[in-house]
Amino acid sequence: MRWFLASLLSWLLFLWPAWASSTHEALERVSDWFSVHGDVLQSWQLSVPDDKDDQRVVAVPKDPVTGPSYKVMVIYPRKSSAYDLAITTILQHFYSKSINVEFVVANFGNDPGKGAQLITEAQRNQYSLIFAMGSETVDWLHSTHRDIRTPVVTVCAKDPVQLNQMPGYDIGSGTNFAFTSLNLRLDVQVEYLRELIPNLKNIGIMVDMNNFSAVETQAKPLEDAARKLGMNAFRIAVTQADKARQQLEMLLPPVVEEMRLNDPDLTDSILWITGSTSVFREIETISELNQGVPVLAAVPEVVQSGLGSAVLSIGVSFQSNAQLAAFYGTEILNGNVLPGELPVGVISPPDIAINFRRARADGLKIPFSFFEASSFVYDAEGKPVRVRGQDIKY
Repeated sequence: MRWFLASLLSWLLFLWPAWASSTHEALERVSDWFSVHGDVLQSWQLSVPDDKDDQRVVAVPKDPVTGPSYKVMVIYPRKSSAYDLAITTILQHFYSKSINVEFVVANFGNDPGKGAQLITEAQRNQYSLIFAMGSETVDWLHSTHRDIRTPVVTVCAKDPVQLNQMPGYDIGSGTNFAFTSLNLRLDVQVEYLRELIPNLKNIGIMVDMNNFSAVETQAKPLEDAARKLGMNAFRIAVTQADKARQQLEMLLPPVVEEMRLNDPDLTDSILWITGSTSVFREIETISELNQGVPVLAAVPEVVQSGLGSAVLSIGVSFQSNAQLAAFYGTEILNGNVLPGELPVGVISPPDIAINFRRARADGLKIPFSFFEASSFVYDAEGKPVRVRGQDIKY
């Protein structure tokens, strides 16, 4: 195990600058709920095998691959842009390893009955591995099939320790589950925030209340930590995903005005976007309503070109998490480790993304250490100057 962890650390440090496709590459839609970045189609043949069931996509390598053959199932709970990024990364990783594998990607629509049928299929047909995509899938699968015989690796799911799925970060599950975390450790997050704004007084935390995992692992812990440090924590709670824009337009301005009571010029206040899709997809609305309060995010993909962007993200990108999950998966398939021996896969240091145009508009000074460690940077004109850790020259 020590050898494995040392190898993992070396691998992460070696590949860190190249993790993930750019979040702005074109998506190719294969079905209503499933998309991948275009370059995946150069190496994978994707198809919907049943005209009557478009909730299943099969992916096989275009080029012949020798060696043992594997069948891997990826279970989605629903459509999500985050899952598009994650499956793209997983397919890219497996192709780079020249593994003879067929992927069956299935959307069970959060229907336990359909999900149970998929697990029966995976075990009956001796699938080699299951990727459980998203917190909803992981919660359902862990609560109903904890004794599953097929190895499971979690992807794009919130922190399993905070959700009581794992007792700690440094041990394995002892079962056929290998967990990864989409969350940054809370102590690390708070340390970065205090370095950014040493006299931080107010944090407005935006979350979708229907996103249980985001509430339990991101919103509540940060609220508790902030209050213990003498800060004000304001929860900006979206309750209807399809009306997130309207609710944010109603909820944000009063919170900003309340922040002014102890921070008149708003220099010691921030707005924080959790990993709630319904919230972070409204980044342009939030940017229009922030009144100069810097908008930060747990999701690096929320930092983008222009002013309709978070100024800074300190967190774990969907691609980084998926890359780690893919590595766990290939190591399990190759017989190098058992899933139950793997510690919770946590990304550290965090993925940092910076928009200097937004920083200038908000009057926020970015510490040089943040810039040094950043993997995505947009300059004062909004142009990308660092992508995947690599500087871009024009």
